[in-house]
Amino acid sequence: MRLFFPVTRFVPLRFLKAYIRSIDALTEQIGRGVSWLVLALVLVVVYDVFTRYVLSASSVAVQELEWHVFSLLFLLAGAYALKHHKHVRVDVFYLRLSRKQKAMVNIAGGLLFLVPFTVIVAVSSWNFVSTSFLIGESSPDPGGLPYRYILKAAIPVGFVLFLLQGIAEIFRSILVLSGHEDTTNRREH
Repeated sequence: MRLFFPVTRFVPLRFLKAYIRSIDALTEQIGRGVSWLVLALVLVVVYDVFTRYVLSASSVAVQELEWHVFSLLFLLAGAYALKHHKHVRVDVFYLRLSRKQKAMVNIAGGLLFLVPFTVIVAVSSWNFVSTSFLIGESSPDPGGLPYRYILKAAIPVGFVLFLLQGIAEIFRSILVLSGHEDTTNRREH
């Protein structure tokens, strides 16, 4: 089965494969680094629970740190989850499809939903982040954390990473449809 629009005639296979390799490597590095935030989150939650229920002391900064770490984990690990097919997907029909049919679904979903959504969020969040930076936004709660713009900056960064990995997945599916998939790093969709 050939693509109706033979993309590989216009885009060199070397480019597609190089893009996939480089973005996969970037995503893997960031994902492994961000995975340490799980340990940090567990430690912060344990500390919060211990101080709150054993010592009867509570800290707004510690409570905010919990959701800050969770937010960073969620935003920066999205591309890693996409790369490893750990994102939410309705697999009722998808599981029954052939490899090439799955590739067509991935291309359509990527082009119709993933790319536009990630671009919209990344672009529209930029004013949100820059305004936060310009006013030096910090927590409105007494004893809360400063530098809230750092956390907000993770929104466009996370969605750009997600976009780059999404494009890599689209390219990977194009290679499957064109019969030029890289079997050295083959993964089931």
